[in-house]
Amino acid sequence: MRGTDEASGSLFSYVDLEERVPSGHPLRKIRQIVNDALASLDAEFGALYTDFGRPSIAPERLIRASVLQILFSIRSERQLMEQMDYNLLFRWFVGLGIDDPVWVPTVFSKNRDRLLTTEMSRKVMAAILAHPEVRPLLSDEHFSVDGTLVKAWASMKSFQPKDSAPPDRDDDPGDPLPPAEESSSDTSQPQQTETPPMFDTPRQTRNAEVNFRGEKRSNATHASVTDPDARLYKKAPGAAAMLCFMGHTLMENRNGLVVQAELSHADGHGERKAALEMINRHSPGSTRRLTLGADKGYDNANFIAALRRRVVTPHVAQKARHSAIDGRTTRHLGYAVSQRRRKKIEEPFGWAKTVGGMAQTLHRGLDRVRAKFTMTMAACNLARLPKLLAA
Repeated sequence: MRGTDEASGSLFSYVDLEERVPSGHPLRKIRQIVNDALASLDAEFGALYTDFGRPSIAPERLIRASVLQILFSIRSERQLMEQMDYNLLFRWFVGLGIDDPVWVPTVFSKNRDRLLTTEMSRKVMAAILAHPEVRPLLSDEHFSVDGTLVKAWASMKSFQPKDSAPPDRDDDPGDPLPPAEESSSDTSQPQQTETPPMFDTPRQTRNAEVNFRGEKRSNATHASVTDPDARLYKKAPGAAAMLCFMGHTLMENRNGLVVQAELSHADGHGERKAALEMINRHSPGSTRRLTLGADKGYDNANFIAALRRRVVTPHVAQKARHSAIDGRTTRHLGYAVSQRRRKKIEEPFGWAKTVGGMAQTLHRGLDRVRAKFTMTMAACNLARLPKLLAA
């Protein structure tokens, strides 16, 4: 018998979101780990809020919504709120009921920016890695480090001399030219009935053509007026220079999970400086022998000496000439293993840029971009956990 194609509204709804989500859906395991991690941060959240005033958006829901935005490559908060309004899976993950209203996008953005600072993003990542099911997946001896460029939300035209006057951002084309003074009325002349033509008012070009040929520009003399924290940098000789930041990650070598994330100004010393900071944060004052794999960019005598003072064996790729790594390190079998495993660190970078939206950040300012980069790496770990825990 053929069914009828008739839509009838229901007075009452008996939709149970928990039953609508399949039992084997990857988000179930991710939500469990995120909820347990957020529960361990309850005291941290309590210290950020007062006991009086109008209630804000729950910090747990803010973080779950931010993780969801990264996992599903949702490009804006407005689109996130739109999808949360009709997507039952998103409502279930965030913790909204079927009849709960979604938030205004600007309210959500302001509450999230106040909560998800760099420090809080690091605490969220640490809480996820400290989960009882996740901790056995991590290696506490062997690590790898690397960096990547994150394009800034600023154009090359905004890179202007520091001593120049600020650009004119007035987009108003100006008032129309005043009409010519009318001559004294003369009854002998016939009255003009045609409409006078409109005045051709010159308009300012908002995106004018700029030719940089022959102009010497550097970070010492120029700065971006859009994002002063962005730096002009190129990754390799012959590559195009761009305004960017430099993101860094510290990866454990057992399963390739990111255990530390950092973002700094883009310069030639940023990678090595960030590597030492991440090692100190992850294993402060450790006397246990660790290994750190890295590419040739880290083959620097001062960096190698700093690692050895921290009881870290530098499994760094050797330069063709003037290498600080000698046979005392390369003769061991573990050196070759570290050189193979360190290449896996490119996978979180690729995921962050293709899925997490970090190819070009939508934020401005070093602190905001750093917090976003850290949360993206935490989301990258979460995306891999369902398969790792099921293995």
